[in-house]
Amino acid sequence: MLAELRGRKINLDLSRQAEYTPENGWYADDVRRALPSEPPGDPVPSGSWETARRIARNYDFADPSIVRGFFDPDEPLENRTMLLVLHFHVLRIHVGVRVGDVYDEVRELDGRPGRLFGWNYRTLEGHVEKGQMDWQVWKLTDSGEVLFRIRSFSRPAGGGNLLVRIGFHLVGRREQLRFLRLTAERMARLTEERTGPMPTA
Repeated sequence: MLAELRGRKINLDLSRQAEYTPENGWYADDVRRALPSEPPGDPVPSGSWETARRIARNYDFADPSIVRGFFDPDEPLENRTMLLVLHFHVLRIHVGVRVGDVYDEVRELDGRPGRLFGWNYRTLEGHVEKGQMDWQVWKLTDSGEVLFRIRSFSRPAGGGNLLVRIGFHLVGRREQLRFLRLTAERMARLTEERTGPMPTA
């Protein structure tokens, strides 16, 4: 299945991304979840930020009761094609996404300095949605706060199986919001479980 998905194209026009807003019928989400904090300054070795970064790279934050991701772990994260199995009540819907941007840089969040690691994936032809999701791990270096941020824009894609289209129209948005909430909760839990002890002042 992965080999077949690699031949599919992204099902949205990224050059029109500025138009993908709620005013034009798109969903736009921005979910933030606090993770265990660190001392101010650069990320601490084996600390919360580095731990969450590893979880993010491996797609471990996705709740497997809602979405299971399959990919070749030997394939670089950049441009990686992924098969997602969506658990939609009694249905199991197989869709494809492709990783777009991968970034690890110093950037500001709400006017505050931070260290950011993140990446996004975009929906492929045959997906029940059109859109992009960014998974971001931030450390605000002025305070030591660490957080997980999910940013996305999406809308139903149309086409495909009629039963899936009807079901997604009726409850898809509710399930989408549930996925975002549980993903953020799982990231916080896994980061806390896997983070080494913080240095003391």
